[in-house]
Amino acid sequence: MDIRGLYELFQATFQPDPNVRIQAELRLKELEGTPGTLVQFMQIIGADESEVHVRQAASIYFKNAIKRYWFEAEGAPAHLKISEADKDAIKANILQLLASAPTVVRAQLITVLGTILSNDFPAKFPGYLNTVQSLLASQDPKMVYVGLIALKEVLRVYKFKVEDREPVDEIIANFFPAIQQIGAGLINETNVEAADMLKFIFKCYHYTIQIDLSDRLQDSASLIPWGTLFLQMVEKPIPAEFLQTEPEEMEKHPWWKAKRWAYQCLNRLYTRYGNPVALTSESKFKTFAKTFVANFAPNILTAYLKQVELWVSKQAWLSPRVLCLVGNFFEECVKDKSIWSLMKPHSENLITHFVLPQLCFSEADEAMWVDDPVEYVHSRVDKLEDFTSASTAAINFMATMARYRQNAFMQTLTLANAVLQKYQEAPAESKNPREKDGALVMIGNLASLILRKKSLASMMEPVFVNHVFPEFKSQYPFLRARACEMINQFSDLDFKDPTNIAIAFTGLMECLRDTEVPVKVTAALGLQPMIRHEAICEAMKPHLQFIMHELLAITNQIDVDTLTEVMDEFVEVFAQDLAPFAVQLCEQLRDTFLRICQDMTKGTEGVDDLSDSAIDEASDKTMAAMGVLKTMGTLIISLESTPEVLNQLEIALLPVIQFTLQNAILDLFDGVFEIIDSCTFSGKAISANMWGVFELIYKTFKESAIDFMEEMFPSLDNFVSYGKEVVSTNENVQHMIYDIIETVMKSDRLGETDRVSACKLAESLLLNCRGRVDKYVAPLLAHVFEYLGPADRIQTVEFRVQAIEVVMNCLYYNPSVTLRLLEENGWTQRYLEVWFASLDKFTRVHDRKLSIVALCSILSVPVDQLPPALQSGWPQVLNGILSNFQGLPIAQAKRKEIEKLYDIGSDDEDEDDEEGQTALEAALQGDDDGVEEEWVDDEEDVFDEGHEYLEYLAQQASKSRPSDREDEEESEWDELEEEIYFESPLDEIDPYILFRDVFTGLQQHNPASYNELTKATTPEQQEYIMTLIQTAEANAIKAAETAAAEAAQV
Repeated sequence: MDIRGLYELFQATFQPDPNVRIQAELRLKELEGTPGTLVQFMQIIGADESEVHVRQAASIYFKNAIKRYWFEAEGAPAHLKISEADKDAIKANILQLLASAPTVVRAQLITVLGTILSNDFPAKFPGYLNTVQSLLASQDPKMVYVGLIALKEVLRVYKFKVEDREPVDEIIANFFPAIQQIGAGLINETNVEAADMLKFIFKCYHYTIQIDLSDRLQDSASLIPWGTLFLQMVEKPIPAEFLQTEPEEMEKHPWWKAKRWAYQCLNRLYTRYGNPVALTSESKFKTFAKTFVANFAPNILTAYLKQVELWVSKQAWLSPRVLCLVGNFFEECVKDKSIWSLMKPHSENLITHFVLPQLCFSEADEAMWVDDPVEYVHSRVDKLEDFTSASTAAINFMATMARYRQNAFMQTLTLANAVLQKYQEAPAESKNPREKDGALVMIGNLASLILRKKSLASMMEPVFVNHVFPEFKSQYPFLRARACEMINQFSDLDFKDPTNIAIAFTGLMECLRDTEVPVKVTAALGLQPMIRHEAICEAMKPHLQFIMHELLAITNQIDVDTLTEVMDEFVEVFAQDLAPFAVQLCEQLRDTFLRICQDMTKGTEGVDDLSDSAIDEASDKTMAAMGVLKTMGTLIISLESTPEVLNQLEIALLPVIQFTLQNAILDLFDGVFEIIDSCTFSGKAISANMWGVFELIYKTFKESAIDFMEEMFPSLDNFVSYGKEVVSTNENVQHMIYDIIETVMKSDRLGETDRVSACKLAESLLLNCRGRVDKYVAPLLAHVFEYLGPADRIQTVEFRVQAIEVVMNCLYYNPSVTLRLLEENGWTQRYLEVWFASLDKFTRVHDRKLSIVALCSILSVPVDQLPPALQSGWPQVLNGILSNFQGLPIAQAKRKEIEKLYDIGSDDEDEDDEEGQTALEAALQGDDDGVEEEWVDDEEDVFDEGHEYLEYLAQQASKSRPSDREDEEESEWDELEEEIYFESPLDEIDPYILFRDVFTGLQQHNPASYNELTKATTPEQQEYIMTLIQTAEANAIKAAETAAAEAAQV
């Protein structure tokens, strides 16, 4: 199509008639793959005579096409590829296009440039840096502007790259002195273009130091001019005309963006490379850090303190993002003793005037609460929001000071107490509820420290009585919410007066009835830890239906996964109490889940490029849906002893399963497969409805779920185990199960974890359908020997064991056929070598029993029908059986120990876990057994848990050597974990009785074979065989007595 025709198509995309618009969009989509079309897009974008809205539309189509088709997927059809000629033309003209394009399309073109560089630089874009250098050397500011964008985008490619950073070193050497000079020339300007260019320069620097700090940048000759430029930007007053807008608009202004990146560069230099206490003993930046903390960090601290002073006195405005960066920097300053000595004189002022004001309920908070209470809750509950939150940075700064510097801790508590007392004593018209809120935030975020100190913990009950409980009925909704949150934060506080814990519960219940969504949410979160109090637990029971109803109602208003965690715990703890209305609850959960999922699919349907806010919203909904799934699963498992209720729950949950699988909501597959597992496992039977689900699972597997084999396996195993009658007689079901196994064993995109699941499914099929799946023995063996053969393609111990066990299962299923197939394919010798060499590696009870039944099956085959390799090693079969019997009691003892752990109550279990903790683990979990916290001396450095962990990792890494490969290979045979909940038909088999029957049968009916088998047995082995037979006799008597007793009861 000629360029005029393309232009008209872009014009048509703005037509009000939807039919015209859709036709134009479809035609443009068709043309994307036509050679030359993308170059024509560029011509339309770059033509000054083109209408702005047409240029904008063309740039969007251009960006999307480049993102979709620049990287050529292997085997992609021709119409989904960009020709090499077009690629060369695009690369040759993209920077010039950036220079000439209007501002409204520049963002799209920068994305295009980034996509091209991430795929082609440096190998397929060799002249790129030369072009950038020419642009930066230009006397035309517009060309320099584009040169900085071009440099920024190529450095973005290396932002998180650890390897192949040679181009970065080249750029630092050849470009950084020049762009630093450009920045120095711009710092005193006031125009917007200068701010943009400084932002690009700072981004270039920041991208470069994200992963590493090169030797050249560590040098004072580089550090001093760059550091000076950053500090000049920090201290630069923003032109007054840019400060007359709303705070949200000011933060988006180029000058504030430039300032933010200057702060980020300084923070990164200090926190990642320049703070000695943050580095491990192995770090290559130790020398740099000593210089930096002595000569540079004090200047940064001084500059930041000055900016805070101006902010406090209202002489300057700091954006929330900058306040966050300042708080982050201050927190790091607490740890190094030399910098702390400079900060310590300011600590009280910082707590009073920097920290407290940021923690008070602000006008912005109130506006969000009123206008968008759901978003307000997300901003308070969603931990991902914390990374850029000024208030969170202030809290972290305060908490770090309190934890490590005693004087600061006492200053904080003194201030908070003074604010609370002032509020309590002030007349109603003079009370400042916002300030009280800030004081409670302070105390709440120090809860873990306060509760570790018995003297302080004992003083908290009066604080709650006097300052927290009254706010349950506050006229200010934010203080009602704060009271609820305080209960949550001090959930480990033991009230001496039982009346007070009752007041707390009553207050939370009243707030759960509140009309304000944020209050209801904090009340719900506060109720969860109250379950630990036995008296409150009993008091909750009459209100359970109301509580669950409110939790579901809130979840339908706001998608917060922490609320579903509360529901999940209530269902787990109060399962029997919820049983009378479990079906109703399950239906409500189902409806909530379907509502969330429908919102998700509507929000992303037909959208190629989601915005950050849309991605965040979809993520929130996904997490909430996962939580609801988990709660439904907990409900099923908790009620597995009530089959009539389970059947109704299963019917209620069918729409959940069907919707998720039919719409291929991959993020929820894991949870849905757990639901299917719970339904089929708890009922120990497969209903007609669930067989319909099985067919849907198979269809989904073939279409979109091949990567979920591990998650699917428990459900598939249940279908075979508890639906064996159907599987044994229905060839279509057998074929679907086998097809899943075959697909996983042959697929190149799957790994050994998935193949382990396939082997386990093969085992389930062979064990549960004995005599009914003969035709699958040969192909199953063939799949296994693709990996077990002479090439030995197996890398992990678990896959090796499971692959060997597939053959064992075949031997147990039909020893004669299996031995014949092994011999016909030349696999016998190889398999026997691998099997017998690995007998002592089969350490689980199931492994031992399977080995015994498989070897006993071989004993039932006449010697003259055995392959030569087995005939010559016939006595080894008996040795293998005896070896497994010797290991069986050990495996059973280990299993019993693990079963005891699972049976122990949670409190005892936690205690056992704590006893086994290393000091490092205990420190990382902040677990000090109630020992009073010891502060670090003000003259000492602070090495926190994060540093201890990094130091540990560094030491471990330094011990590792390439020559350790032998040890790594040996560790592949580490003992496999016992699977406590694994069930199989072998559980019903007594291996002792089986061996007795086979061994004595061989002696009576095939003496020649028996003699050959036992000719080399030692006296010790003979004695052990007699012990096994005696054990079998005792077990048989016991089994008969048990059966008789059960029959008598019937």
